Amino acid sequence: MHRSDLCHQGKHHAHAQLVSNKRNILMPDTFHSTARRMCWERLITAKRFGMEKYHDERIHKRTDFQRDYDRMVFSAPFRRLQNKTQVFPLPGSIFVHNRLTHSLEVSCVGRSLGNNVATALIEKYNGTPAADKLPHIGSIVAAACLAHDLGNPPFGHSGERAIATYFSEGNGLELKDQLSEWEWKDFTHFEGNANAFRLLTHQFNGRRPGGFALTYSTLASIIKYPYASTFSPKKGKLGFFASERENFCRVADDLGMLPNGESGLVYHRHPLVYLVEAADDICYQIMDIEDAHKLKILTTAETKELLLAYIHPQRYNHIQEVLGMVNDINEQIAYLRSSVIGILTDECSRIFVEHEDELLTGTFKGSLIDHMADIPRKAYQQCSQTAYNKIYTSSDVLDIELAGNRIITELLDKLIDAVRFPEKAYSQLLLNKVPQQYETHAETLYGKLQAVVDYISGMTDVYALDLYRKINGMSLPAV
Repeated sequence: MHRSDLCHQGKHHAHAQLVSNKRNILMPDTFHSTARRMCWERLITAKRFGMEKYHDERIHKRTDFQRDYDRMVFSAPFRRLQNKTQVFPLPGSIFVHNRLTHSLEVSCVGRSLGNNVATALIEKYNGTPAADKLPHIGSIVAAACLAHDLGNPPFGHSGERAIATYFSEGNGLELKDQLSEWEWKDFTHFEGNANAFRLLTHQFNGRRPGGFALTYSTLASIIKYPYASTFSPKKGKLGFFASERENFCRVADDLGMLPNGESGLVYHRHPLVYLVEAADDICYQIMDIEDAHKLKILTTAETKELLLAYIHPQRYNHIQEVLGMVNDINEQIAYLRSSVIGILTDECSRIFVEHEDELLTGTFKGSLIDHMADIPRKAYQQCSQTAYNKIYTSSDVLDIELAGNRIITELLDKLIDAVRFPEKAYSQLLLNKVPQQYETHAETLYGKLQAVVDYISGMTDVYALDLYRKINGMSLPAV
């Protein structure tokens, strides 16, 4: 979802603060807008990346976008999300969200957003070629939501920061002069979103062309920052690495995404990105509040107050009546949470439809959340502030960030040394641990470093910790 270095402006900032920051950096101020317009006939296509020659426009019982969804669910990288931190440490006696459960919930909300939007737009475009494609929006957004966190490394967003700061502040600094400016920024601006696009499209050793071979529309719907690292604000975001430039531009140009400026490396977002982003924002914000209640970081009174603030006065008495029917506190919070998600889903759907023209011309500013009506918007801001003050700076969260930073930094040190100097005996032992799909013997330093980052970012928290212990002699196999 969306929270990285900017989430920590200072020693430890919060995910909620980042959301506000990163919306403001969607495009640097120097980019130029365009009066042209994207069209749904091109934005929605079943053409598959890497399998273009097999593309046809036939109607199948199970659509290509439903196939995207199923392909994600049955993939190994998606299953590994169950052992990757979302915010709080992986569950002990109390179950909280991991990246897998988060992605599934985001996908459910995304499908609802997409279906709401499709229903409204089908009526608007009735009798036009677009009307036949618009019903697929819910399936596209649901599939993209499943994929949106696939490129995130272990240990939550602290993992992203650990990789980026290793190169910008740590031992990786010595490699700066051996890389081009773009290659260097790819590492110092390391971003899970761009890494997801690489994971989904790159042909790793022994794999088929096209990576996951997802549809162009699903791929474009996850790119929240459709520009290269060379155009990213300082310590900002990026949508694709130098190695995926051709892949991204092929997808963007085929879909008719609007260029932003003359560089050829900056585009306006695919409109469905806004729905994926909204689903992510809704889920992590509200579910983090619920998790904090389960962990007793927030009291029941605090949690109810935060969630009831979303309720319009006309519905308030009804909500209170339902709460009075339930004695279980957790069920009360779950009911409020579901009510709030419904409110936010309806609001974001409405805003998307009302601002469709701006979304298609690339002139829409901010996020859908930013444009909500006063009551839900102010309640959302209050949740963000509470998360900043009480949740993301809690001891458990900081502990996982500290441990994750140490583990990833150590793994980068050892593995980068191994790929740079493979002739060493220790390097050979360590490289034998790396699966063959990763190109550790790439011809360029950039390629070698990417292989290391590919390997580490694909690890689960548990695997990374286990490898760290073995490398440091803290763990030995049973004899």
